Amino acid sequence: MILALLGPSFIWCSEYIGSGEVILATRAGAILGSGILWAVILGIFLKYVIGLAGARYTVCTGEGMVDMFDRMPGPRHWVVWVVFVAQFFAAMIAIAALANAAGVFIAGVFGSESQAVRITLGWAVSLFAAAVVWSGVFKVLKVIMSVFVFVIVVGTIYVALRVFPGFAELLHSLIPAVPAVPQWALDAELADNAWAEILPLIGWGAGGFASQVWYTYWVLGAGYGAAAGRGDGEAAEVEKLRGMSADTAERIKGWCRVLLVDATLAMVIAVVVTCAFLIAGAGVLRPRELAPEGATVAVTLSQVFAANWGKVGSVLFILAGGVALIGSQIGQLAGWPRLFADSVRICFPSLGRRYSWKVLYRFFLVVFFFTSMVIIYTIGYKPVVLVKLGSILDGLLLTPLQAVCCLLGLFFVLPRLVSAEAAKILKPSRILATGLIVSFTVFTYFCVVKIPAMLFGK
Repeated sequence: MILALLGPSFIWCSEYIGSGEVILATRAGAILGSGILWAVILGIFLKYVIGLAGARYTVCTGEGMVDMFDRMPGPRHWVVWVVFVAQFFAAMIAIAALANAAGVFIAGVFGSESQAVRITLGWAVSLFAAAVVWSGVFKVLKVIMSVFVFVIVVGTIYVALRVFPGFAELLHSLIPAVPAVPQWALDAELADNAWAEILPLIGWGAGGFASQVWYTYWVLGAGYGAAAGRGDGEAAEVEKLRGMSADTAERIKGWCRVLLVDATLAMVIAVVVTCAFLIAGAGVLRPRELAPEGATVAVTLSQVFAANWGKVGSVLFILAGGVALIGSQIGQLAGWPRLFADSVRICFPSLGRRYSWKVLYRFFLVVFFFTSMVIIYTIGYKPVVLVKLGSILDGLLLTPLQAVCCLLGLFFVLPRLVSAEAAKILKPSRILATGLIVSFTVFTYFCVVKIPAMLFGK
């Protein structure tokens, strides 16, 4: 029964399987080897805890994570303001990064090395993705794109199995250790700090801060629990929640079990896919001393397939990788404007009353389309640089705050929104609380210690 109700996890997976896996995981494996699998699993698991907690709040209240942010103790709207400002820059970089990378991949399909062609194709990717999101016509396109994503994922898993390092080395890779950057990578003028590869991978493994917010939107769309019959851009019906009966709470608790299976499925898919790309990079590219970089990133990455299936495999990897990136771009342009439309509705209530949520949503869709065009034209083709920057801005900087908010949302805000009898039934487990505390601690360590060390070479 539960398996028949799953859905948001697949939307979540289709959104985040892109640059983090195809580019960052494969590149990290090529440079550092499979010994950093621990970082992949740790990062994805901690993101899973945050995403599960935020979505559980949505199932119990019927409102998304941004509205939960607005209920945090302290000055009015302060968390939403922090998210609005910080994530706006992250969104611009992240959307431009994916368009940038997708343009390189599509140009690689045609064998073009022209900078003008790559820029034009990057613009075309953003225009196409924006048009799809604006129109809301996804069904046929989803099927076609899912086929290509399936091809690159299954193909990469096959390659990973072919170059599998063995169970002894696999178990050793689960012990936290940071390998040295090899000499050949230093000779190629890559960063001498291994964290320069590990942190971006952790940041966008299973998506970043925004992906956890978007998961609550996909849960709203699926109508789980208290989200049934509710639409985008609506805060919870507090009076209705305060009158929640024990029977209703028990029914919602059943939906929480469905959510647990759904989110866990997404986590398993993320771990398998990300580890496969990392192992493939370590087994195919690392022995050849190849690190995906610059405008040749697609061609270098395609060696993962070319080593097994020659020229046909190379073209297939580039094509399927490009489609996966376009799919992620559609997911980003469907998610970021939702986040900011909600933020404007909360922080600027007069605008929220004057303009409908849909108008605000489409406004930000247009804004991010144009900012991606400007960034691509200004910076040129540096897909790895942009992807890394986007992963740090979106995937790490605000994640500690997100973990704390989810903790407070479930254990402080939720009991005050629902009736006393419902609060007892819907009370989350201490295991989830512990996971959120660990997530906060680990991501705070990355932000306070490792990111400055990476940036300033300490």
